[in-house]
Amino acid sequence: MDGTVLVADDDRTIRTVLTQALTRAGCKVHATSSLTTLMRWVAEGRGDVVISDVMMPDGNGLEMLPKIQQDRPGLPVIIISAQNTIMTAIKATEVGAYDYLPKPFDLPDLMKRTARALEKRGTASKAAPDERDTSDDLPLIGKTPVMQELYALIARVMNTDIPVLITGESGTGKTAIARTIHDFSDRRTLPFIAVTTADLQDIEGPARVLARVKGGTLLIEEIADIDLEAQARLVRMMDSPGEHVPRFLATSLVDLSSRLESGALRQDLYYRLDGAALNVPALRERVDDIELLATHFLSKPEFENSAPRALGAEARKIVHDYTWPGNVRQLENAMRRLGLNARTDEITRSEIEAVLGNQPDLEPVLTGNNSTEKLSASVERHLRRYFDLHGGALPPAGIYARILREFEQPLIEISLEATAGNQAKCADLLGINRNTLRKKITDLDISVTRRRKLM
Repeated sequence: MDGTVLVADDDRTIRTVLTQALTRAGCKVHATSSLTTLMRWVAEGRGDVVISDVMMPDGNGLEMLPKIQQDRPGLPVIIISAQNTIMTAIKATEVGAYDYLPKPFDLPDLMKRTARALEKRGTASKAAPDERDTSDDLPLIGKTPVMQELYALIARVMNTDIPVLITGESGTGKTAIARTIHDFSDRRTLPFIAVTTADLQDIEGPARVLARVKGGTLLIEEIADIDLEAQARLVRMMDSPGEHVPRFLATSLVDLSSRLESGALRQDLYYRLDGAALNVPALRERVDDIELLATHFLSKPEFENSAPRALGAEARKIVHDYTWPGNVRQLENAMRRLGLNARTDEITRSEIEAVLGNQPDLEPVLTGNNSTEKLSASVERHLRRYFDLHGGALPPAGIYARILREFEQPLIEISLEATAGNQAKCADLLGINRNTLRKKITDLDISVTRRRKLM
């Protein structure tokens, strides 16, 4: 590498490491712990690339970018930050940062990005954005690498016009991500409209949808659940959107490849929507974010009038080890209950066990309490009681089919409730074919019960 790099970070170790690495790579380096000094160097014309932290003793590195662009148009600025939230990635992109890396960063990766910045120095950077609400109270929080990668992808597609397909399990925050893309994009002053298959059932549906969205953002929720006739209307709508072309986003909680293979999803619709793909990780794939999320939910404004709540040591371990099948949504609901009902400022093991004991997890990690025992142990206990009720005699013949039926019917009913009666989602949740599910609903006479529960 050839050039001069300006490094601004209040951590002496980081300044030393970057100075040594960049010097060995052939660069000249000026390092400082002061944004004031950095801005003076920039104004004096020093440096070909800037590497700056966000939170500095005398200011905010992101807030300095518009001034740097004004004084030195085209000077690449690489932002590094320990504030690893979606907002940091979005703000860095909006104010024209050349690149953004979360701390702790990978040094070889930073060196490669610096080399690319030196090669592209002098190119025009993006203009500073207009003012908008940049509240940090977004449901996208995480410091794990998988979330940092997602943040970077979101920031990159924010102001493009290409369609985005957002996939992930129920409760991971797919709709929240779609809303974030809209709220921080150039279309944020236009409508954000979410549609389902019900909005597309008649031939005039697409026209009504386009009239509502008016060139804003159109979110198609759970694309896999839309029937083929409505899919055809979507294709025609995307091909002829009228004068005001909206931004198309779509979500799916199932793997769409199987839908394509079975013919349940039109290929022409899939390829129109799959411009960019964002896969939202399940909570079990980013375990190190769980405590961070729990703390965030416990600090929400709804708890301001009560004593601050915090997880005790044993409660933190349980929250960390729990499988969270409902993902972030389940975690948020559990923390809301704890924040409102905890007896003391510190949430105890027994309180978290009481909440999680009612959660729909088939294999909870909690032990030592019958209310949170494993499903197999609970079934065994009930079966032994069933045998004991016969006073030493054997139960009537045919027990295998009866027990399976007793288990299968509530499992399907509860799964239908959890998926709001959507049989496609329910079949995916259970891991069975949709036709198999329909047959079981008929055989077990669940449909009448189901209608009654939905009323």
